[in-house]
Amino acid sequence: MPESSLRNPRDGAADALRAFAILGVVLGHWLVTAFVADGSGTQLRVTSPLKTMPELAPISWVLQTLAVFFLVGGYAAGKGLRPGEPWAPRLRRRLARFARPLPVLLAAWLPASAVLAWAGYSAETVRTLVELVLSPLWFLGVYVVLTAATPAIAAVWNRLGLSGAALLVAATAAIDVGRFALDAPGWTGWATVLTGWLVPFYLGFGWAAGALGSRRAGFALVGGGAAATALLILFAGYPASMVGVPGAAVSNLSPPTLAAVAFGLAQTGLALLLHGPLTRWTRHARVSAAVSAANRSAMTIFLWHQTALLAVTAGALLAYGRLPGLHTAPDRPAWIIERLPWLAVCAGALAVLWALVRGFESSRRAGRDANHTAGALAGPYISQEAP
Repeated sequence: MPESSLRNPRDGAADALRAFAILGVVLGHWLVTAFVADGSGTQLRVTSPLKTMPELAPISWVLQTLAVFFLVGGYAAGKGLRPGEPWAPRLRRRLARFARPLPVLLAAWLPASAVLAWAGYSAETVRTLVELVLSPLWFLGVYVVLTAATPAIAAVWNRLGLSGAALLVAATAAIDVGRFALDAPGWTGWATVLTGWLVPFYLGFGWAAGALGSRRAGFALVGGGAAATALLILFAGYPASMVGVPGAAVSNLSPPTLAAVAFGLAQTGLALLLHGPLTRWTRHARVSAAVSAANRSAMTIFLWHQTALLAVTAGALLAYGRLPGLHTAPDRPAWIIERLPWLAVCAGALAVLWALVRGFESSRRAGRDANHTAGALAGPYISQEAP
């Protein structure tokens, strides 16, 4: 079959959903990750405005968009699944786009750590900064596992349909009951990293298979997910914040709790409802070009946005000393106003990093593959070919 016959128009709405999810992750980290410098300027302590101002928890409801990532990832996996295709080549094709830039990040932080130590930052501060850069990478590990399991997920979907999602939610609930009510070992909670994020990925696969296309399904997920989240927060003691808060006894994200899964169901429903309007919106040439550009750089943005934040924070401290909104404690509402201009500075730093490393995210072969295959996390296209 000629290659041209394999090319399909990309799903602009799904691309837009991924772009919005990326924006949520970046702004979320830049806004709720606060650094407090000590008097010597050699140590940075990490905290969060959500710790000192818990009334800001609704910010996390807007900026915690991981369920949308996994939803679109499952949708792309479903659209890109080819019956009879060998497992290993399929996985290699889908994961190549973020296998290339990741070693560059790791290699860059080896000398960067040495430079920070040479500049006078304490060993504890350097370790904290490196952990902040590496901690978001857990997402890639989960994504790899779910992508590798796509054929098995397809088999489960064909057998159980939407009941499979209900079983995953029930499994997450059972793990939470064990942790919080039956004194099960804390490590058992990490099983929800798979059961919890598999829920939106599985629903994305079902969406690609033709289910969940009605507005009724979208409203049911939004209403049911939001109601369940509210009940779990109000009556079951789950935190209101959908991201981790330093010092909190329980995090909804590390590992994901039943409340995070319920919240993800609401996000899934909202994404389904927005698909139609986003499809119309992305038909405009300028919008389509912007969304495509964001998706082509998705992996670079995801991998390097924390580095941009840390470069601005550490560099400004060395050059100017403590600055409001960047090195001061987030213990008053005015801190949010002081923080906002720094988001633009971080965006500028990220743009510089993007210009330096973007070549590692793409290749000629990857560009040809993107014309007829579903992209991975950072892939620019989600093909419309039938599974």
